[in-house]
Amino acid sequence: MEEHVNQILDKVMANPANVGCLLANNQGLCIGARGKASDKSAGIIVAISEQAAKLDPNCNAPVVSLEVGDKVCIIHKNGLTGAVYKQK
Repeated sequence: MEEHVNQILDKVMANPANVGCLLANNQGLCIGARGKASDKSAGIIVAISEQAAKLDPNCNAPVVSLEVGDKVCIIHKNGLTGAVYKQK
């Protein structure tokens, strides 16, 4: 599984617009991180995804986009929770 996670993270980071990425399990533990994504943010990333899902119980997997200045953090859960940090 570790090799598969590394392949996914490397593939995400191959896009020059991406400055970081993170994968976390349902308990908020970091599975892997690359670039400027901090493994310490895994818990809050999962919590944000879970809270967003409560806004519309009929929506299976909401996508959360957080923007600050020229940076964007996109969070999505599909089994694992993923976050991609982009430079605008």
